Order: sequence, then structure tokens, then C-alpha cells
Amino acid sequence: MSHDYGLILAGGRGTRFWPRSRRSRAKQVLKIFGEQSLIQSTVDRLSPLIPPERLWVLTNEHLREEIVRQLPSIPRRQILAEPMQRNTAPAIGLAAHILHSLDRDAVMGVFPADHVIAKPRRYLQFARAGFRAAAHGKIAVLGVIPRWAETGYGYVEFPRGTRSGSLDPVLVTSFREKPDSRTASKYLAAKRFYWNAGMFFWRADILLAALRRHLPKTATLLAALPAFSGRQFQTKLAQVFPRCENISIDYAVLERANNVVGFACDDIGWNDVGSWNAVYELVARDRDGNAARSVVISSDSSGNYIDAGNKLVALLGAHNLVVVDTPDALLIADRERAQQVGDIVKLLEQNRRNDLL
Repeated sequence: MSHDYGLILAGGRGTRFWPRSRRSRAKQVLKIFGEQSLIQSTVDRLSPLIPPERLWVLTNEHLREEIVRQLPSIPRRQILAEPMQRNTAPAIGLAAHILHSLDRDAVMGVFPADHVIAKPRRYLQFARAGFRAAAHGKIAVLGVIPRWAETGYGYVEFPRGTRSGSLDPVLVTSFREKPDSRTASKYLAAKRFYWNAGMFFWRADILLAALRRHLPKTATLLAALPAFSGRQFQTKLAQVFPRCENISIDYAVLERANNVVGFACDDIGWNDVGSWNAVYELVARDRDGNAARSVVISSDSSGNYIDAGNKLVALLGAHNLVVVDTPDALLIADRERAQQVGDIVKLLEQNRRNDLL
């Protein structure tokens, strides 16, 4: 398996995890669960499949040094900072260009840096199957079996009769964008629509060919980059990358390619940890449904998530709240509106409060 490589995408800002998540301390480098950060857990989870010398990380300039510090086993040069955020298609295309220049037979797996997978052994079975399919020239995607009618994820549609948990690749029927609640309920009932968790597998040359076909401007710009080991690479990348199209790999390639297969995963314990409410759902709670990373005393209070460091937090008549306290900011939010915390970050940007970003 010496031609298998992993690309960990770690460029997001994690705005829904404000005020803990900041530009230089974003969600993926936070220790939200236990003693490891989310990106450290991702590397650890992949270690039986991909050793550190074949792992690459793509992040941003604000996070790169922290990720280098947290991942000493990964060669420093393999932790790259994008000159500008241009979505996943240019990012993945850049990694494919580099890997193909180093190994003409490179097969890539693409993994988000900030997800939780509670059943890693079962998950790795599907990841291995994804690499096998990619080695045979297919573009492969993992579909996660839906547990509810989610409107915040895209979906992968499989043919009727697809069996959940099979390690045999199945031709993907279509990709569906984030649905409204009624459509999401139909997807759940149909039992052939799976959540698109953003985990993909392909040969680097297959991906580059797909970009030339479906995203020629970006493909041409990336092809003009000098050798990765050359002195001019970073300078040229800073000039070229901002000119790439700002588009996701889903729109650019997956929805247009005709060689896409998928795996209808059964339960792998996947959670994208997309908000403070998702953290609440994953951690232990007391008999009143309160979850806390701080010392809490409560009276007539239920369903709260509390993260206030070493402070004692006293709750009285508080229900279904998220309370996150940091030295310079305090968040108090309705737990059911935790997905909207990113709107607070937009308000801070509008008010030019860069000190809180």
C-alpha cells in the first residue's frame, strides 16, 4: 500500500464554535473531547492505514504553526498553508498535483480534520475499500447511513436495493444538495440516500484529469506550478492559487463525473461535530440532561451545555442553553440555535472586532 496517501483538510475557521474557535485556534486544533485535539484524533484514527510520512495536511496561514506543533510525526513540509481560501476543489487539486509529481501512482484519500468517528475499526474497513476502488480507476465516496432527516448535509443517492454495510462499491446514482425538511424526510424513508461526509478516494492522475475536463482554468493554473521541492514553488503558489475558481469538489467533479462509486456505510459512529449542540449530544450528561466541562451546581435547570474553564457555574431556572466562557468573550445561546453561532462571528466582522476573531 506504499502508493496510498492521506490528505487532511484543515483550513476551516469553525465559526460555529466561537468563542473557543478563533482564526489561530480553530475547531480542528481544539481539545473538545479528551486530551487530543480533533486533528490529532484524525491522524491517530488513520494511523493503521496511512503512516505519517504519507499524510499531508492543507490548512491556512493562521493555523499552520499550531498544526505543525500538534503533529510532530508528520514532516513539516507536508503541512501546507493555502495562500487564500478557494474551497475544496482547488485545495484537493493542489494536493493531487503535488502527489502526482512525487509519485505517478499516488492514490489519495481525502479526510476532514474535525469529525468524530466512534467506531474506527469499522470505519477503516470502508476506507480500505475506498482505496482499493480508487486504485482501479474509480472515484469513490463514503456515504454515512442517516440517523435522522438532516437538512444541513448533502446526500449521496444509491440505487434501489443497495445493502447498507457492504464493502463492494456501488455506482452512485446522484449527489443531492442540502434539502429542505420535507425532502430530507423523504430521503430518510427511501433508505437509499446517505449523508455525504466529505470523504473521497481517487488516483491523483484521475482527479487531475477530471479537473482538466470539468474545471480547466484551475487545472491549467495548478499545472503551471514549478516542482514542489523547488525554491520558487511557494512564490508561484501565492500568485496562482488566488486565481483558481472558488468551488467545492462536489460541484466541480463529483456531480459531473461518470466513474463515481460509493460505499453505503453502516454505523461507524460518525459525527461532524458541527456545533456546540453536537458536542452536547456526544458527551455525558447528568440526570437533568446538563453537560459540563466545568464545575456546575444547578437548581431547576436542564438540557444545558456549560464550558467555562475553571469557574464554578451556578444554574438557576436555566434550560437548553449553551454557555461558553473565555477570557475575552462569553457566549450564551439557545441550544437549538447553536448552528447560528456563526452569525455572531459575521457581526464581529462587520464591527471590525478583529481582536475577537
